[in-house]
Amino acid sequence: MNRDLSLEHIIRKSSLKENAPLLILLHGYGSDENDLFSFANELPEELFIISVKAPYPMQPHGNAWYAINFDAEKGKWSDNEQAILSRDLIAKFIDEAIETYPVNKDSVSLLGFSQGCILSYTVALTYPEKIKNIVALSGYVNPDIFPKPIQKEDYAHLDFYCSHGSVDQVIPVDWARQNAPYLSKLNIKHKYSEFPVGHGVAPQNFYELKEWLSARI
Repeated sequence: MNRDLSLEHIIRKSSLKENAPLLILLHGYGSDENDLFSFANELPEELFIISVKAPYPMQPHGNAWYAINFDAEKGKWSDNEQAILSRDLIAKFIDEAIETYPVNKDSVSLLGFSQGCILSYTVALTYPEKIKNIVALSGYVNPDIFPKPIQKEDYAHLDFYCSHGSVDQVIPVDWARQNAPYLSKLNIKHKYSEFPVGHGVAPQNFYELKEWLSARI
């Protein structure tokens, strides 16, 4: 059921001809690659931006990185096996992007929203050698899809920007408030911000993440 992610993406070219910093956008549950790509023109022109479509199609439209199921026994639960498969597909896609486009393999950033945010955390902590910066929007840490054991020494170069809506009706803000303590335990650099919005990105949130990312490319 998984499809080759290299066939499912759109790009914005960098103003640089070579060695451009790479930013990969990972959308949320039920969306597609066009959603976060609306950010692209507002981000630094040096960035080579790729927006990727999740591999699991939904009906009647949209895509998911992994299924979210509902039943009487488990309630609402995520398909962690699919999440791990998507995690590894993203890691493979990073390698393919570096081979295909004129980007800097040592300056790869992820920007994920909601389910894409959850995947951004797990890609960075499973394949830290592939990632430099992570913009984690409206998501949370799910240790069930992380590698075992977590190795602190692998993460010294990582840097996270994390944000959440204080009245998020989809992913409770209390879940997101666990992200910073988790990253602190691993001695990972991070910034955490909350904004008075629901499950979305407020204008002031976008401005802050843009400034944060601009300072790191």
